[in-house]
Amino acid sequence: MNFALAQPWKKLFQISLVVLSSFGLNQAQAQAFPTKPVKLVVTYPPGGSSDLMARIMGQKLSEVWGQPVIIESKPGAAGSIGMEFTARQPADGYTFVVGNLGPASVNPLITKVPYSMEKDFIPVSLTATGPNILAVPTASPFKNLNDLLVAARNKPGSLNFGTSGPGSMAHLGGELIMRQGNVKMVGVPYKGGGLAVNDLLAGQIDMMVSDALPVIQHIRTGRLRALAITSAKRSPLSPEIPTFAEAGLNGLVAVNWWGVFLPAGTPKPVVDAYYTALVKIMANPDLKEKFGGLGVEAMATTQDEFKAFLADEKSKYSKLIADNNIKGE
Repeated sequence: MNFALAQPWKKLFQISLVVLSSFGLNQAQAQAFPTKPVKLVVTYPPGGSSDLMARIMGQKLSEVWGQPVIIESKPGAAGSIGMEFTARQPADGYTFVVGNLGPASVNPLITKVPYSMEKDFIPVSLTATGPNILAVPTASPFKNLNDLLVAARNKPGSLNFGTSGPGSMAHLGGELIMRQGNVKMVGVPYKGGGLAVNDLLAGQIDMMVSDALPVIQHIRTGRLRALAITSAKRSPLSPEIPTFAEAGLNGLVAVNWWGVFLPAGTPKPVVDAYYTALVKIMANPDLKEKFGGLGVEAMATTQDEFKAFLADEKSKYSKLIADNNIKGE
């Protein structure tokens, strides 16, 4: 064979070997994954909704994988510290994070964060959503949402709402009420949602848009009154609470959400292994019941569905944040 003609075929053969070897390696990664403990990063302090859900998920994943799933708390900067930590880990599948609305969607819109959601992460699956509840103290004169809106319109700026900081769901929920209801109220920032709920119970603030976990027991025991819920339809967890649309504000839908992200560059077979495991555990009746106790609905979505969801969230909150000039601390 002519030597000059043989060289391209030799080069093609070498490339083919590399591709096949890579394919074989990826297949082996997927089949063997995981062969050692896996680290699950939580971006908020222990004891909150994110931490409790992560521990439930971690236990179920360890049962499926036959390997320990170790919870690593990296709280701070409204969840951004944990996201940055995960982004800097090796892209081998042995570190993942449960991200949520704050650090994954809102924080990058209101402040400069040391990571890019588009460049540094692979979204694997949405794992839970949960509505927010507009609550007032039991002694409040507001028996329903209309009472509150009438009072706010009669005396602009006279009512306040608690938040857990700029860009938090409590803050954005209050902004959405003002926008949809054409009213003016004053946000009162706290260093954490628990502190705001404490002052709500004490009657120090007029209202709060809170995720379900911190307020639902107080609502059930009569210490707080629920006026509306931010889901598109009534929650099976609290079917007695009307949606905002039912209470008089059409278009106010704002849910908390949580999802699994891997560092960018994680091999596709490993990403697929995560998805397969998540589909299995998120349908587990025990997990679904435990998530329900936290006020959230367990689920699993495809990568494409999760990406579309993230795009919708970014679009919705970009406009709200820009129109109201919301800035991070």
